[in-house]
Amino acid sequence: MNVATPALDLGVPVAEYGTGLQVTRVHRAPDAGLGGTGDFLWWHGPGPLRVGSLRVPARSAALVPDLEPVATAALLATGTPHADGLLHRAAGSASAAAWLRDPRPQAGRLVAHSLAAAARALRALHGVPLPPGPQPLPPPGVRRLREWAAGTGPLAPAAARLRRRAREVWGEGRTELLLGWADEAVRASGPGAPVVPLHGWASTGSLVPPRSRGRVALLTGEDLGAGRRELDLGWMLGDLVELAWSSPLHRAAESAGLLSVTDLQRVFLGAYEADGSDTHGSDTHGSEGGGRERGGHEPSGPVYDPVAVGRCAVLRVVTHMRDFATYCEWSDELLDYLAFTAELIDEEGRRAVPRGVS
Repeated sequence: MNVATPALDLGVPVAEYGTGLQVTRVHRAPDAGLGGTGDFLWWHGPGPLRVGSLRVPARSAALVPDLEPVATAALLATGTPHADGLLHRAAGSASAAAWLRDPRPQAGRLVAHSLAAAARALRALHGVPLPPGPQPLPPPGVRRLREWAAGTGPLAPAAARLRRRAREVWGEGRTELLLGWADEAVRASGPGAPVVPLHGWASTGSLVPPRSRGRVALLTGEDLGAGRRELDLGWMLGDLVELAWSSPLHRAAESAGLLSVTDLQRVFLGAYEADGSDTHGSDTHGSEGGGRERGGHEPSGPVYDPVAVGRCAVLRVVTHMRDFATYCEWSDELLDYLAFTAELIDEEGRRAVPRGVS
């Protein structure tokens, strides 16, 4: 059993939370106050139910671009080893997930800005060519999902119970669809759908807006891998799909005059689609059907497949459900998740892509 305890003083602690999978500690950096660009240290360590230290896969780390010169993109804040975890520097002390619980309109605008910056960072990462030789592995999250859905590995008692109930609620057909989508997400399917470097856990929990001045950071590390770009896009959008379903605040957003989850999805996809988004970028909305490339080294055609994005959003929600059962034990709320994910599978995650799945 791991005990996630940093060995050195990281400054004043400002937040701590975690699960059996991962512990997060946020500290005000000892050298903070020199401009606000990296005033906080985020330490991610293994939770008590996780085996092994958190480390960045070497083959993937070498592919992460330096986006310091690209002012409109989030910084891909790759973690450095510290004790048995990874240490990241960011300009904020709260994630976008935390800001999404804030009902003030300015909080929603801050999240929208951060999602656009994250999309540009992901577009830049996805544009890095994979070198010859062995490819990086698929991200750990999709590997955990596949092992759970297929029943090919040992499961925690609550996760095993969830799998039994899933097979009752979903039936064999939905389970097989899910496994097929997981395979497709990490395998090339023609020149327009190559395998690219992936962040692996692009989510509102790993996205850190600046507290005042400074850059948006997308905390990057142990989940780096390779697969189709739609996996990263669907992972972030699935986060928002789950929020729209589970949060009373966001179910009532439009009537309260706040940015809705659909608005946030459009901002994210629009920034990813925008021509030259890895060097110039804007918060404007993109074109229908995933946009088209008009420059750069990627092939012309759709930037992404909206059908695959929707399916990958479903993978994200199911992975979260699986991880909750594995690392947080059983809750009857998981039965609601089973019904919700059955709907998502049936619609192929269509609600994750506001323009509709074509």
